[in-house]
Amino acid sequence: MVLSVYHFLLFFQNKDKSYLFYSSYTFLIFLRNIIIPENTFLHEVSFFQPFVDFISYISVNLEWTYNTVYFIFAFSFVNLKSYSLKWYQFVFWGVAVLFVLNICTEFIYQSTKNSELNDTMYYIMSGILTVFALICYIPLFKAKGFLKYYIIVGSSTFLLFSILALLESIFHVISDAPDKKFFIFIFYIGVVLENMLFSLGLGHKQRVILQEKNKADRKLIAQLKENERLREDIQIQLKKDIEIISKTAEQNKIEKLKSKYDKELAELKLSSLRNQMNPHFIFNSLNSIKLYIINNEKENAVYYLNKFSKLIRKILDTTSKKVVLFAKELETSQLYISMENIRFQNEIDFQLTVEKSLQVETLKLPSLILQPFIENAIWHGLSSKKGKKKLTIKAAHDPKGYIHIEIEDNGIGRKKAAEIKRNKLHKKQSIGLQLTEERLLHFSKEFKNHYKIEFVDLYDDQTRKALGTLVILKIPTK
Repeated sequence: MVLSVYHFLLFFQNKDKSYLFYSSYTFLIFLRNIIIPENTFLHEVSFFQPFVDFISYISVNLEWTYNTVYFIFAFSFVNLKSYSLKWYQFVFWGVAVLFVLNICTEFIYQSTKNSELNDTMYYIMSGILTVFALICYIPLFKAKGFLKYYIIVGSSTFLLFSILALLESIFHVISDAPDKKFFIFIFYIGVVLENMLFSLGLGHKQRVILQEKNKADRKLIAQLKENERLREDIQIQLKKDIEIISKTAEQNKIEKLKSKYDKELAELKLSSLRNQMNPHFIFNSLNSIKLYIINNEKENAVYYLNKFSKLIRKILDTTSKKVVLFAKELETSQLYISMENIRFQNEIDFQLTVEKSLQVETLKLPSLILQPFIENAIWHGLSSKKGKKKLTIKAAHDPKGYIHIEIEDNGIGRKKAAEIKRNKLHKKQSIGLQLTEERLLHFSKEFKNHYKIEFVDLYDDQTRKALGTLVILKIPTK
């Protein structure tokens, strides 16, 4: 009983279901054995007598119940699902069948009160449980890590002493003493040894989790320091660039330098916008990754931390570049969407379609030109939408000399988004799209064609309900 309460409390502290299953397992063993007068003092206290009588009434069912719960604990402990989904499904359905047989056995016994039939069912269940247990040793031996040995040694010890207790109860192979209950003592030795091994195993598992969590925390801190250093470098470089352009504007005639100055100023505005966006985006993303670490989801934390680092490097790399290859822009956009999707619990269904004839490895366009449109689609269109969220990007070759790009979301639509923005207490002026148009304007001056941006509000033809927003972007290539 002490073990049950102790591991039940550990479950709330560590949020590991292994503790809950083990607590249930030991508690059911306790319930099963309190019906034996030699085991507890509860028989002598009238207050507990109704409780003891009830447990005695369902004692057969309890015996198979705690054996079944044992399988759930064992494979939760070694995290079977993470390395073998097929074996996990086998164990899951095996446990379900055992539960059904368990209920049927109890129902038949309570309906008939037939002791001979009950004994027959007892031996049948014993055989089924033994065969199932032996089969389950296969995935246990295949499991990764050291934790499996606690289960293997613990269960083997318990099985050995259970067999000895059974032989002693039938043939008295160990002791010929008049006391016929010596087999119970043997059985409890196996229970105690098994509990000691499982408790050590749970402690070992918690120590491993803490070590991995500390390792992830150290990586996260190192990444934060690196990001802060890079941000400071960008601010210093941005300050120098502004000083240089200011001096150039003062030293030369405004008429001759107007076009060049406007273009460089637009790039500086973009750099300033990035500089403003980076800390906000960094901290939101790191908070999302931090949740994975707190919830012991180390694989997700490491996976998204790697993506986050790659995205930051790409954004910082493009700060000094006016144009990038279309393939690089698409890769950066995909990374950006992946990171933003963390805060939506990966609810956004993102699809990217690129026409095969489009030469993404040679075509160039302004750096981070797609990011403002994607950000608007996510935070103004999809963030307030309930239900399935979808974001689609399509890129194709326009024979008239354009890169034809469509960014479509199934969000709440621009009209509803504008209403929500008007009702906010703190209104923030967005200049992302304005800067994007300025950059496209200067970019297009070097080409024969002019850029085009079109916003299309999507509606249901019958109900006129908003179905999302489509942005059509045409970037010149000739």
